[in-house]
Amino acid sequence: MTSLQDYVQRWRDRAAGTWDSLRRLIGGKPESVDRPAQRLCALSGALLSESGEYASSALAQETLSAYQALDESGRREFFDVLARDYSPSPEAVASAARAYQADPSADNLIRLQQSVEAPRQELFRRLNMAPGGTAGLVEMRGWLLRRLKENPQWRLVDSDLTHLLRSWFNRGFLRLERIDWHTPAAVLEKLIQYEAVHAIDGWRGLHRRLEADRRCFAFFHPQLPDEPIIFIEVALTQGMATSVQPLLAVETPVASPVDSDWAMFYSITNCQEGLRGISFGNLLIKQVAEELERELPQLKRFATLSPIPGFRRWLDRQRGERPGELESVELMRFCAYYLLRAKQDREPLDPVARFHLGNGASLERLNWMGDTSPAGMARSAGLMVNYEYRLNELERNHERYWRGQRIAASSQVEKLARECTLAAPAEGGPAA
Repeated sequence: MTSLQDYVQRWRDRAAGTWDSLRRLIGGKPESVDRPAQRLCALSGALLSESGEYASSALAQETLSAYQALDESGRREFFDVLARDYSPSPEAVASAARAYQADPSADNLIRLQQSVEAPRQELFRRLNMAPGGTAGLVEMRGWLLRRLKENPQWRLVDSDLTHLLRSWFNRGFLRLERIDWHTPAAVLEKLIQYEAVHAIDGWRGLHRRLEADRRCFAFFHPQLPDEPIIFIEVALTQGMATSVQPLLAVETPVASPVDSDWAMFYSITNCQEGLRGISFGNLLIKQVAEELERELPQLKRFATLSPIPGFRRWLDRQRGERPGELESVELMRFCAYYLLRAKQDREPLDPVARFHLGNGASLERLNWMGDTSPAGMARSAGLMVNYEYRLNELERNHERYWRGQRIAASSQVEKLARECTLAAPAEGGPAA
């Protein structure tokens, strides 16, 4: 029986032998096949031409390893090749489009769909067959995203990777797990490493966030079993929390969870840069709220204690345009105006507001000096906001937001926005 090593050697030989046919593809010379990036391109071509599943898996592993061994310049060369030479054939697309236009049959539609799919998508699918392939492709996209701005020609590659990762990381593949002090240390260490909203001060700080009056949940994927995809931290409180420092302080007394009536979502962190732009948070918040309601039936109110990351930059621009106007008494009004009226393509300018309001939450309250940490002062001028998740209103609020850009907001926040000196005299009633 042919061994796995024989298969690997066979496809190493075949990859080198395909070099002449791949010269146009990678723009090099036959004698330079040993250059790492060009060898990777040859392996990629051989992988795409293979039909046997066993051999494909072995060759996929060899190809992925070759990619991971590339240096910075080699990876850049490889992505240039993917963008330039692994795109659909314009002639094939045009021919299939003409055929479908002349006869919109099922067969012609299938042919058109096949013609517009880039060959690099099939390459990524085959790389995903390698052990660790899914994690490797997530890392590949993370590397690409960090350099995409300076290499806009790679947007085609990113689009194909995003399309596939969105399918592979849909809700059906994710499992929700509660993180507690008994979770393996390797995962707990990653919470400290990944936390992006409120830094965790070592093991003592993490332990406080996992006490009886706290909850932490994460999504995991079967191909990344020890890597949280996204996690959310929850404080069980009496009343709506208005300041984050008591929730983070290790010396805060531990309360009994059965005495709580609010669940406060105070930190949501996406862990994998290569999955940026693939939304998990909306699913996570709603599922966690349902889990908490089952565990603690007295919990009926769910809200966030959220930063306002774009406010300080926007505020500084207003200060430049209107010097002397931004007294402290106006700060809350300016923040309400920013959240309700400052727009980006008809949606709120603030990214956290876009996320929660798009999920169907309501903008409930602004909190003066809700985060007095250096990060909180720098990004939000110390202010924080509560977005409330009323489970029986989420669907209605979501529809009103996406159909008419109508924001669900409390009368208190609406009043603050109307009183802002930026508000036009004719501005009237609430937007929701």
